Amino acid sequence: MASNGKFYLTTPIYYVNDAPHIGHAYTTVAGDVLTRWHRARGENVWFLTGTDEHGEKVMNTAAQNQVSPQEWCDRLVESAWKPVWEHLNIANDDFIRTTEERHETRVQRFLQGLKDQGHIYLGKYEGPYCIGCEEFKLPGDLDDNKCVVHGRPVEMLSEENWFFKLSAFVPALIERYTKNPGACEPASARNEVLAFLQGETPVTDLSISRSTFDWGIPVPWDTKQVIYVWFDALLNYATAVGLGDDPASEGGKKFAEFWPADVHLVGKDILRFHAVIWPAMLMAAGLPVPEKIFAHGWLLVGGEKMSKSKLTGIAPRDITDHFGVDAFRYYFLRAIPFGSDGSFSWEDMSARYTSELANDFGNLASRLIAMIEKYSGGKIPAVAHDPELSALLAQTVTAADDAILALDFQGGINAIMDFCKRVNGYVTEKEPWAVAKDETRTAELMDILYNTADSIRALAVLLHPIMPTTTEILWKSLGADQSMGPISEQRIGLVAKWGQLPEGSTVTKGAVLFPRLEEAEAK
Repeated sequence: MASNGKFYLTTPIYYVNDAPHIGHAYTTVAGDVLTRWHRARGENVWFLTGTDEHGEKVMNTAAQNQVSPQEWCDRLVESAWKPVWEHLNIANDDFIRTTEERHETRVQRFLQGLKDQGHIYLGKYEGPYCIGCEEFKLPGDLDDNKCVVHGRPVEMLSEENWFFKLSAFVPALIERYTKNPGACEPASARNEVLAFLQGETPVTDLSISRSTFDWGIPVPWDTKQVIYVWFDALLNYATAVGLGDDPASEGGKKFAEFWPADVHLVGKDILRFHAVIWPAMLMAAGLPVPEKIFAHGWLLVGGEKMSKSKLTGIAPRDITDHFGVDAFRYYFLRAIPFGSDGSFSWEDMSARYTSELANDFGNLASRLIAMIEKYSGGKIPAVAHDPELSALLAQTVTAADDAILALDFQGGINAIMDFCKRVNGYVTEKEPWAVAKDETRTAELMDILYNTADSIRALAVLLHPIMPTTTEILWKSLGADQSMGPISEQRIGLVAKWGQLPEGSTVTKGAVLFPRLEEAEAK
């Protein structure tokens, strides 16, 4: 997926009309896991997230809270958004805010360039508009004059605006998605986009300015109007890496290094903006379009999409305070096929936490450490080799790598955890506790312990992008940080090489990786 050893991934930038819920966290954790995996492949990674701070919805929310829009945005970003990403261990390289000068300047320059090239004209818009979506609506987007996404009545707008010649790029977009299916995934998303582009109702040009409110970036040649929030927001993916800067400048070099983006992660409700409007804007400017738009499904609670307005917006800490951050990161990517809708269930998460994390993975690690302390003086035994485990590990690494690069997080995690189950089976079959009772079988015992330890070494590296804190604790328990270096520096391509855990490394018993939930409740 990555070209020339680089990998640039973005999440959507999120509206700051409220604090993040687990739907926002789902997207951002997926981006974090994918970029950590690419880093572990030795690639040059850039991971961008941020906040969308203009538009009528944000302005109205600020007014309801009796503060200026900028004050509202500053407060929410610093008190809610950035702290939640830090709490969830999101290792983003940049955080873009659309109220930043670096963004606003580059947006205005980009828009002026489109006008100079003849892609912008003055016209009149009349039609239904949903403030919640910040989008003009088509008849198929409405149900009883209500937005099908928000379930709220739309407003009828009539304005003289500046328009972008979106319709001119429909043939090029159809050709792109027809000839390059991987440019929009999953297939259901691509089919939706093609149906829209090829539908009986022709794609119309896009109104890209507003004159009825002033919370936005001024149109450079008509400062009585502000740039439509989506036209402004979509550009963040390119402004953050230096869009339009002098090629010799720092921003210009960054743009040359990372553009086009390799993956834009989006929720399926904003697919049309990203797969139709955004690439058309770039085509108009003569810029490369993103390699892939990937639209994941919704997290559902009680059968409805996650939403603060419908009181289904669960805060991440409501879950992490009980299960821990790494279990949160693991669960949502393990339980829900990425690209499909999925329901969050407290009961399902409890069951998976206990069976997969506490029992299969955590218990395997603690048993191994305890047995090495008891039978091998706390030292990793001499390197041994089990042909079945080493062959299965090679298959596991290939399967997990292929799946995660394809954004099949569930498939990748399943491959890793299947190997974990097999290692548990190996220990059960070999019965090291029974072998230890026979002094003539000491060499056999040491081989069992080593094979188990090196398997856990591999599991720690493979699970590190998903559960970075837990696997780092385990890595240190194995003594691998002293003998092999930091876990973050281990490479996916080398994981399957058997026998990497050196003889004589000192193991240490650490905290229980995944405490029993009743113990967590008692704290």
